[in-house]
Amino acid sequence: MTDIHMDAHADTHGVGHAAPKHPYHLVDPSPWPIIGAISGGTLATGGLLYMHDGHIWWVLIIGALLVLGTMFVWWRDVIREATFQGFHTPVVQLGLRYGMALFIASEVMFFSAFFWAFFSSSLFPVGGVWPPTGIHPFNPFDIAFLNTLVLLLSGTTVTWAHHSLLEGNQKGLVQGLIVTVLLGMTFTSLQAFEYAHATFHFTGGIYPSTFFMATGFHGFHVIIGTTFLAVCLWRATQGHFKPDHHFGLEAAAWYWHFVDVVWLFLFVCVYWWGSGHATYAG
Repeated sequence: MTDIHMDAHADTHGVGHAAPKHPYHLVDPSPWPIIGAISGGTLATGGLLYMHDGHIWWVLIIGALLVLGTMFVWWRDVIREATFQGFHTPVVQLGLRYGMALFIASEVMFFSAFFWAFFSSSLFPVGGVWPPTGIHPFNPFDIAFLNTLVLLLSGTTVTWAHHSLLEGNQKGLVQGLIVTVLLGMTFTSLQAFEYAHATFHFTGGIYPSTFFMATGFHGFHVIIGTTFLAVCLWRATQGHFKPDHHFGLEAAAWYWHFVDVVWLFLFVCVYWWGSGHATYAG
């Protein structure tokens, strides 16, 4: 009886459990997946209700708040597991890298659908004219070109931040992320200004639909990437990142470079070639 009591006492205090014999992270049971699914369903339902009846907007707001709240607590737990509990071993980090690479690949397919719709309509336009008659597209060498320079510059600053971390330069890491976040906010502001001065609307035909879907979803990705980098900036000020342990920052940089590349395709294909400005002279 004494031996049994001692074994139970040891188990109660976490003593006597064998250390894991593998480098993988088997996560503890979590409520966030089911809560996230319910939140996403509420958000989608709210979106449908709002689009069919503009007066039913509160379900959409509740769904958005639930999704944001779930994202916050779930990623908070992931940060704790990675930074403070030491669960993100090199093998786990490798798996996360594969996961991020596959996620970006899925995003490539997402934007491929928009490009497919755009080229399907522009290469074989109804009436043989593209842009359609009555559509006055943006001058690609106005705000769009300025935004191209902004994003290209932001790609260099996030690389500056990453290399500063690898060299143990905490000040350079923070400065690079600050500039990158500010450039991301600048891009979003300029795109909002451009949208406000558009001479066409989303429901104005195939050109406005493909234009706003492609550029609008890219703008949404810029907002997500800016938020991603802002969180990394906060974590950098807290000393969470080390030269050999910083997948969160690396993933944010990968995502940001993906956003840059997509914009280059949008600028060349949609703004320049697709708007009939390939021979634009001023």
